[in-house]
Amino acid sequence: MEFSLTKPIAPKARKNASKSMNSDWVMRAPGEFERMEAFFNGAAYSPHRHDTYAIGITLSGKQGFNYRGTLQHNQQGQCLIIHPDELHDGQAGTDIGMRYRVGYIDPAQIQAVLGGKALPFIENGISDDPRLYKAVLGLLGEIEEDISGLQYQDAIYDLANAMVLVSDDKQKAQSSINYQAAEIARQYIADNLHQSISLEQLELVSGRDRWKLSRDFRTLFGTSPYRYLIMRRLEQARAMISRGDNLSDIAVTCDFSDQSHMNRHFKKTYGISPKQWLGTLSH
Repeated sequence: MEFSLTKPIAPKARKNASKSMNSDWVMRAPGEFERMEAFFNGAAYSPHRHDTYAIGITLSGKQGFNYRGTLQHNQQGQCLIIHPDELHDGQAGTDIGMRYRVGYIDPAQIQAVLGGKALPFIENGISDDPRLYKAVLGLLGEIEEDISGLQYQDAIYDLANAMVLVSDDKQKAQSSINYQAAEIARQYIADNLHQSISLEQLELVSGRDRWKLSRDFRTLFGTSPYRYLIMRRLEQARAMISRGDNLSDIAVTCDFSDQSHMNRHFKKTYGISPKQWLGTLSH
């Protein structure tokens, strides 16, 4: 999940900030994947969706979020698993605010472990299962430490297998899914972000019928080929925004039609505008 309208605090300042829970804050963590610890009162971010899993744990208070038409609450001892491309928002579930940790996992990394199974789906986005909680804690337990290399790979392996065990989506048939073709298409998109890509092209490079490929892509990676392309362009845009590049120039470089087009996609994906997101990076 993306956190909006907050100012991050440096690790050294975290101790004092956590004692005085009067204002919203977010601390981003080092490592191979995006994760953070945050505190907020009231509404935190507007409805949005991204093509990663959002995994989280609540440290204090209660987190409320609208998900698949129902208001859910995540509390201490539970873990949060938001499925890729599912619309959700977020707010504190009590008047004392809520402190939590969250990380974002690329479905392609889960597929590297599962090798072609449908992405695991956790009912209601919340689980009490201790096996899944332990796996999530392996990625979020030490928020100030860098998680990379073999440690990160082992943690992803544990998370993928725990999600399969707990998944409420075991009824999907696997026999007709072509993982190899979908992975070829995914990599082609990632390598050609600045080209106009069609399903016909993806059919040619993958050798898979375009409509079957589109279905397989959604099943394996949690989003459509087009959304995957837009998300990779937004990732490039965020890197350029963090460097301080001009927003209109970023939009052109990242192949959006104009700045307003980029801004619309950005807010739909992260729940905040590019300028607001940049504000969360400044100390």
